[in-house]
Amino acid sequence: MDRQLEVDQHNLVTAWQERLPALMEDGDSFNVLADEGDPNSLLIHFNAAGRQGYSLDFRCKYVDSREVAVDLLDVEQSGIHIDERSDAVQKLAQQYTRQIHECAQALQNMTNP
Repeated sequence: MDRQLEVDQHNLVTAWQERLPALMEDGDSFNVLADEGDPNSLLIHFNAAGRQGYSLDFRCKYVDSREVAVDLLDVEQSGIHIDERSDAVQKLAQQYTRQIHECAQALQNMTNP
């Protein structure tokens, strides 16, 4: 049976901000925000290390207390919106999606006690 997420969104944001750095590549940075439009979602912004200047925005929605759905919302290169279908962007998107899932898994003691 699916269990609804029963964690305060702001506490969840704090937990993500504390846990996600351990899963990140050296030089990459991120920001996690509450999705004000959905109490079960977080907005995660990644800045990729390197000279390419890529930044990717994701929505991480808790489907229930154990499962997240991750959607790529936007990709920019040096502040300009770009097509997310290039190989370099797809590799970054896959890497960050994996890190989001790993972070959600690591926080299951909080989200699915």
